[in-house]
Amino acid sequence: MKFPAWYGILVGLLMIAQWTLLILAGGVPEIQTAAWEITFHLAAELSTAMVLIIGGVAMLRSIPWSRTVLVLGLGMVVYSEVVSPGYFAQRGQWAFVAMFAALLLGAVVGVIQLLTGKSH
Repeated sequence: MKFPAWYGILVGLLMIAQWTLLILAGGVPEIQTAAWEITFHLAAELSTAMVLIIGGVAMLRSIPWSRTVLVLGLGMVVYSEVVSPGYFAQRGQWAFVAMFAALLLGAVVGVIQLLTGKSH
């Protein structure tokens, strides 16, 4: 099941890169205006990224518990990909909304493959 594994690794790495670049560029005003809220949000995002990466790498190495961890990570990212577009839709940034829709589709395909054992 290479697609779910690589999807998890790639999305996990991109999540870490995105937040790192946004913070370094000063693009997260909530650090000043809603410090607690963004701290908890960032903790959830980092946890999601780490579970995706660990699950993906473990699956590529055929570690027995990898499927369970990767399904958990994909479930976490599905939640993120459903909630996050609202922030961008509120600002009229429709390209980001479309990006999250595409990412959601990839996560759903990955979950289906993991749960059914079918890889297409």
